[in-house]
Amino acid sequence: MKVSVFTELQIPRPWEPGIELKTFQQGLEQVELADKLGFHAAWCVEHHFLEEYAHCSAPEVFLAACSGRTKNIRLGHGVMLLPPGFNPSARCAERIAALDLVSNGRVEFGTGESSSEMELGGFNVPRAEKRAMWQEALEAICRMMAEEPFQGHVGKYLNMPVRNVVPKPVQKPHPPLWVACSKRETILLAAKLGLGALTFAFISPEESHKWVHDYYQTLENECEPIGLAVNPSIALTTMMMCGPTREKAIEMDRDGSNFFTYAVGYYYVFGEHEPGRSSVWESYEKTVRGTDKVIKTGFGDTSTGQISPCVGSPKEIREFLRMYEEHGVDQVLLQTQGGRNKHEVICESLERFAREVLPEFQDRDQQLSRRKAERMAPIIERAMKRKPPSRYARPAGPTVVKAAGGQL
Repeated sequence: MKVSVFTELQIPRPWEPGIELKTFQQGLEQVELADKLGFHAAWCVEHHFLEEYAHCSAPEVFLAACSGRTKNIRLGHGVMLLPPGFNPSARCAERIAALDLVSNGRVEFGTGESSSEMELGGFNVPRAEKRAMWQEALEAICRMMAEEPFQGHVGKYLNMPVRNVVPKPVQKPHPPLWVACSKRETILLAAKLGLGALTFAFISPEESHKWVHDYYQTLENECEPIGLAVNPSIALTTMMMCGPTREKAIEMDRDGSNFFTYAVGYYYVFGEHEPGRSSVWESYEKTVRGTDKVIKTGFGDTSTGQISPCVGSPKEIREFLRMYEEHGVDQVLLQTQGGRNKHEVICESLERFAREVLPEFQDRDQQLSRRKAERMAPIIERAMKRKPPSRYARPAGPTVVKAAGGQL
């Protein structure tokens, strides 16, 4: 099982002068440290208008900066929003390829559609159509990165003529594909389309066993890849703070996990937000901080550090992660940058985890990955044979594009 880090670049109010600059620079330092410590990948979100919860609205910029400061760690979009209202499809293909080139082939291409009304409404993306928009865009983007030239697309949400979309990525035919999942039905869709499942729901090892089983069973029997390659992988997200003892870890993380969970509920479940005026932190303080009240969001509960068993001692975290590994989870994304967790505390936690927990998972991963590749090879071969031709390719015809007659 691979172990990675994950960030939202959270900045709770009140905002002191220069706080965004400080948070971004510290986020880069944390990824640089994770690279030196041997973590597999660094993932970051694309969120818009979600004040305090996530200030990472341009992940391609943040990840490009990470690329220049690191050597080995993979760089993951967790995720890039694909409905055209958020990002034009050709621009997605161009940016992913450019990041793959500057990072020397280290991109993980996670995709999604958003479910926050703050984001969907801000970009005028219809909720009822966002899944169809995502799926149509993803097929086109994969073809853009592989076809030379791209043979065009005629669909409901995208109409594009023949063009050679450049540059092309280092990884062929394109970087590994993922999709954000928080429900079982999306896990199954990921398997049917040959995508890695990036699960952003906090689930128990017992639940993960069922999700992993259903994912791989569906992939084996029903997969018709949307891309030109299959990424048979399932990744889970969990909060993490590694302290010398569980009590110390909870103290280190007290306003990290709890605020993160509350903010998820605030923006996706129960909140009423006035842009530029409302304070999520103030709402959190009034509602749950320092009280016995527990907020349930589907992403975990606010309950004094109990959101994740990975807030604990190295021994406790190690034993918990072993259960995920035993149930077949391929990758765990550890979120430490949350709420008011301090930069030096986050770095201390990463270093302790890398020293006392990470090595045994790295040792086993190499052997387990080799066995998995051998097991999956015939399954992937059969899936690729089931891949249907594109429904959206333009009919063959003239592709010469005339210049504008000398006009500048």
